[in-house]
Amino acid sequence: MLITRAELPDGALCDLRIARGRIQTIAASLPRRNGEPRLDAAGGALLPGLHDHHLHLFALAAVRHSLRCGPPAVQDAQALRDGLTRARASSPPRTWLRGVGYHESVAGALDRRQLDAWLPDRPLRIQHRSGALWLLNSQALDRLDVQRDAPPGLERDAHGEPTGRLWRGDSWLRERLGDEPPPLAEVGRALACLGVTGVTDATPSNGPSEAAALGLALERGELPQRVHLMGNAKLPDPPHPRLTRGPLKLVLDEPRLPDFDTFVAAIAAAHREGRPVAIHCVTRSELVFATTALREAGCRAGDRIEHAAVANGAGLALLAQLPLTVVTQPNFVAERGDAYRREVDPADHAHLYRCRGFERAGIPFAGGTDAPFGEPDPWAAMRAAVDRRTRAGHRLGPDEALTPERALALFTSPPQAPGAAPRALAPGAPADLCLLDRPWRIARRELSGRSVAATLCGGRIAWRA
Repeated sequence: MLITRAELPDGALCDLRIARGRIQTIAASLPRRNGEPRLDAAGGALLPGLHDHHLHLFALAAVRHSLRCGPPAVQDAQALRDGLTRARASSPPRTWLRGVGYHESVAGALDRRQLDAWLPDRPLRIQHRSGALWLLNSQALDRLDVQRDAPPGLERDAHGEPTGRLWRGDSWLRERLGDEPPPLAEVGRALACLGVTGVTDATPSNGPSEAAALGLALERGELPQRVHLMGNAKLPDPPHPRLTRGPLKLVLDEPRLPDFDTFVAAIAAAHREGRPVAIHCVTRSELVFATTALREAGCRAGDRIEHAAVANGAGLALLAQLPLTVVTQPNFVAERGDAYRREVDPADHAHLYRCRGFERAGIPFAGGTDAPFGEPDPWAAMRAAVDRRTRAGHRLGPDEALTPERALALFTSPPQAPGAAPRALAPGAPADLCLLDRPWRIARRELSGRSVAATLCGGRIAWRA
């Protein structure tokens, strides 16, 4: 393929020839060969394809067939009840109903009794927007037979009865329900239309079956993107050339922190296998625990902190002492910022999902959306990193704001080295490209996915406006 009149990141207008999935030549003007497909960029900015450094592919696919149960789609208990009633009426009898995105601002801390009052005759499971909690009604608990075989994260009341709240139960639920991985073609298309050519799947339970399912989706062309896959200790070497094995994912939950020595041993074991670790941290205590454990075990290249949702001055100092990368989600400033302003200690507002703070401290950092727990739009995340505005228009941590160029860099660093320099457009580089319909000097004002004109994955057009 020949791409003509493309604006490169340095501002020059050039032609690019692509061959065998890579950029072959870049020049001011290149003659078109017989039969060579041509894509006229018409002066639009040509960027490295975007890489979302933290999302969850199968969960994102499942959301497309689930009931929205939280903001902004659902704001109160009546709206949630009405949605459940409609879902019940439109689905076959006895089938499961699955909801996503619940937050306590809708109807408080739900348990099975409240869910039974709304939906007594159909098994129901609703995932909290954090992804850490499932809410189950009595029909669901009976269908899962928790009295015979209860999972470790099942919460019980003072009388030993299940409350319907299940923590970190994704793998157990999937195994008990016999869920097949959902198809990924819709997700692949949706990401491609935003200029996304690669993703890092940060699901901690990823293992052999998930790797096999992703390899099959890549082989079938359902996913045009490259996938860097985190997972558990059993995650095998990848079965497809566009699938790479990523770090061991370790999750910290402040109310139930693991034994420190056991956690350190898990880090050390991964390192001995040549594998970095990625540690989920959303509170100050979790960040202290993670950095202390990494100092004890020793760091290796590629070790990451996921989220670092609250990083005060002491947290920044701990991170800066170690060779770590932070992968953060500035989109949550826009999506959840109004709730944070109500619920988070005002002293921590300036420390939420930082950007410039990491930069000033010399800590490499990159961006992910955490989709489906955040919206899967890197451009919206870039806008949030630049303007730091909530949906209601309040600015949250304005001193953390980035330039549009720095915000773009959050999503253009290499998958194995998030936070490093953006991938270069140069001869020999993979032709994973995002073409905009306007020059960068105009696109930088809006940072919108609507400006994406075409997305190329490995030299093939994955999406075109």
